[in-house]
Amino acid sequence: MIKGLKIISLVPSLTELLVDLGLEDNIVGVTKFCIHPKNVRKDKVIVGGTKNIHLEKIKVLQPDFILCNKEENTKKIVEDCSTIATTHVSDISTIEEIIALITYYGTLFSCEEKAALMNSALHAKFQDFKTFIADKATLKVVYFIWKNPWMVAANNTFINHLLAICKFDNCYKDSSRYPEIFLEDLKTKEIDVIFLSSEPFPFKEKNSLDFKNHAESTNIVLVDGEYFSWYGSRLLKAFDYFKELRKRV
Repeated sequence: MIKGLKIISLVPSLTELLVDLGLEDNIVGVTKFCIHPKNVRKDKVIVGGTKNIHLEKIKVLQPDFILCNKEENTKKIVEDCSTIATTHVSDISTIEEIIALITYYGTLFSCEEKAALMNSALHAKFQDFKTFIADKATLKVVYFIWKNPWMVAANNTFINHLLAICKFDNCYKDSSRYPEIFLEDLKTKEIDVIFLSSEPFPFKEKNSLDFKNHAESTNIVLVDGEYFSWYGSRLLKAFDYFKELRKRV
């Protein structure tokens, strides 16, 4: 930790990562979606959301670094932040890229030892999960992230990467990013499980009824979207969650 260094995080998963790297005292600003750890929004200045920010609030805080993400934040936000302070934009789609990012933050913010320990623990969790999943059957899945319009996670996403690691074969892996679909399309696919994510759309148990006429015999499961889309230190808990999920389906 560098004394006096001020960081603003516009990415919830990176806020959690910074805290777990021992940098909580360096964080001066966060988004309203930075919910982990629970106290962080009480102790820091909320500078907006991930898509809309209060630029004047950010200027007043006089940060040394602003952390953004290519998927979470808009190009305009990155451009505006770059006029205020050094702005780093992460772009994560694999676990290997997360490990590289943790290493980079360790060097950038002088917490190399904690970063190395975190990466070591993450590597151990990943290897243990590979052993666990090795003899499990591959299941065909669809992962919903939004309703009205209906949207799913497809290729070139971190979600798709983690689905593949869990031996969930994404029925939309031939599409890119987060395509809009019609529920009628589900009838044309062989699907073992439909996942309804808790975020960004907060799917509930009652949403299973939406699929009554489109995937009647398919197993529909609510999943914690944080474990599939939050990178950084959240992954240390994710692999235990994935084990339980595999047992449930």
